[in-house]
Amino acid sequence: MPASGTGGVFFWRLHALSCNRFFISDDKNKMRYWLMKSEPDETSIDDALAAEDARVAWTGVRNYQARNFMRDAMQVGDGVLFYHSSCAEPGIAGIAEVASTSYPDPTQFDRRSPYFDSAATPEQPRWLLVDVRALRKTRLISLPELRAHPELSDMIVLKRGNRLSITPVAEAEWRFILQNLAPLAKSR
Repeated sequence: MPASGTGGVFFWRLHALSCNRFFISDDKNKMRYWLMKSEPDETSIDDALAAEDARVAWTGVRNYQARNFMRDAMQVGDGVLFYHSSCAEPGIAGIAEVASTSYPDPTQFDRRSPYFDSAATPEQPRWLLVDVRALRKTRLISLPELRAHPELSDMIVLKRGNRLSITPVAEAEWRFILQNLAPLAKSR
């Protein structure tokens, strides 16, 4: 939600998540990082890696705050923690990147889709998506493992009651995960 009277610079504060340390600015030069949840029986990291150009449309987001992140804050090249949710063992399953700017989610117009929205029209879509390009699979990094690291204690996905399918990740959290929990395999 853009703040009025800011001369084009705006910030969102995630009050609902009691996360006063995190702000998202419209600085287009600063890379951002995200945790994006997907149900693996719908689209897994393996499905994404097998897709053409390892690219999948992130359909089905039906939460306004998550939609607004895609619309207003995500930019091509932002880092993504590809998270498997609603499964036997949820957790980070891969590393990806945002591969497109936001555009209307076609499932909102498809009457056969579980994501159909009768109030949405092609002229006035309610729901957006971005394309995500999978870069690599990681070992599964479970919630208990994430919680075991004090460096990650402020991650929004670890906050009680958080159910957002897309959450911002602080740069320090991103770096810690990539360096310590999901390092690149060393070549021989």
